[in-house]
Amino acid sequence: MAQQLDARRIKLKEDFIKARGYWASLWDNVLLLDPEFLEAYMYYSAAPLKTGALEPKVKELIFIAIDASTTHQHYQGLKVHLGNAKRYGATQEEIMEVYQIASVQGIHTLMLGVPLMIEEMKGMGRGSEVQRQLTPRQVELKQRFTETTGHWSHLLDGILQLTPDFFESYLGLSTPPYKNQVLPPKVRELIYIAIASSSTSLYGPDLRIHIKQALKHGATIEEIMETYMCTSVLGIHALTLGVPAMLEVWGQSNAPAPPAKASAKAKSAPAKKAAAKKAPAKKPAKKAAKKPPAKKGKKKK
Repeated sequence: MAQQLDARRIKLKEDFIKARGYWASLWDNVLLLDPEFLEAYMYYSAAPLKTGALEPKVKELIFIAIDASTTHQHYQGLKVHLGNAKRYGATQEEIMEVYQIASVQGIHTLMLGVPLMIEEMKGMGRGSEVQRQLTPRQVELKQRFTETTGHWSHLLDGILQLTPDFFESYLGLSTPPYKNQVLPPKVRELIYIAIASSSTSLYGPDLRIHIKQALKHGATIEEIMETYMCTSVLGIHALTLGVPAMLEVWGQSNAPAPPAKASAKAKSAPAKKAAAKKAPAKKPAKKAAKKPPAKKGKKKK
């Protein structure tokens, strides 16, 4: 059963819809429990929507990417932003390309881990085990990757040297967005930036690669800054995930409704009771004494 909102919360919900362009049920309990914080979040999350550097559809694609990414996977938020993206004209092909971009995030395990392993082995005097000349096949794989994506990173060197078969499989997984180009190159790179800079990833080396690529494809400072701002709202999922869990533990399906304002009649009732208590009690009126019945005379015989 829907909870009744007071006038303040009704206005806040209306303001939120004006600022963000939509309302989702995941905000209902936050609105009831903590309207002050929801209002603060409204201003924070609406800020990147006001700058206008990115079109609404691109913003929603960024939200989809960070919600679907393997380091977050926020299904409820993902569905909200899929609906918004559809409303702004996004196609399934565009959404699928966003998913493809997000799906290669797992390579960060090797991009981080392999260079550290090589560094430690060199420090132990075992550098010869990991320093290998590239074979003709490995040279060809590197060339294919560079020509398709437009970049190469030294973080990939060790992967290519030590496990060329795996690198070739990564080449097949990571290059479809560059080949198909459903999304414009600049938008593709902004999505990579969002994923790498999100609070659940924060992978600086990959972020640097895609900042450079985005600038090369014509991205402006304002567009990159707006990408960061959109990505930064990810932290609010602590509430959208946490509040329902809290209410479930407390045995509530919904947050308690705010106290309704008493009507004028309801307010006057306690006043009347108080006045009745203060007023001196009236003494009961004395009953008039009954006259004794008149004696009847004796009948003459």
